[in-house]
Amino acid sequence: RWAPEPNDQAAAMDPVKLIASDGTEIILDRQAAMVSGTIKSMLGGPGGYVEQEKGEINFPEISGKTLEQTVQYFYYKLRHTNPSSNHTLPEFKIEPESALELLMAANYLDT
Repeated sequence: RWAPEPNDQAAAMDPVKLIASDGTEIILDRQAAMVSGTIKSMLGGPGGYVEQEKGEINFPEISGKTLEQTVQYFYYKLRHTNPSSNHTLPEFKIEPESALELLMAANYLDT
C-alpha cells in the first residue's frame, strides 16, 4: 500500500483557487494545479508573487467554461501519467467549438 510522504499529503490538501474572467471560481488541489507550468511558477517560484500568499490566481483572459475544462485536464493528466504498458489511455474529449479557446488557454498555462 502506498502512503504519501508528509510533504505530498500537505501539498494535496493545500487548495488553490482559480478565478476566471467571468468571476467563476474553481478550487482544486495544489498538486493538480502544478500540472500547469505557469501556475507552478506563480505558486512556487522565487518571485514572491501575491498568488503565493493568497493561494488564488486570477485569469482575466480565460472564461469560466474554458478554465473548468482546463482543470479537468489537470486531473486527467495526474490520473493518467505513467500508465502501465497494457493500459489504454482514455480519450480526453474536447468539443470542436471550444477547441481553439482551450488550445490558447493550454498554451498560456503551459500544460
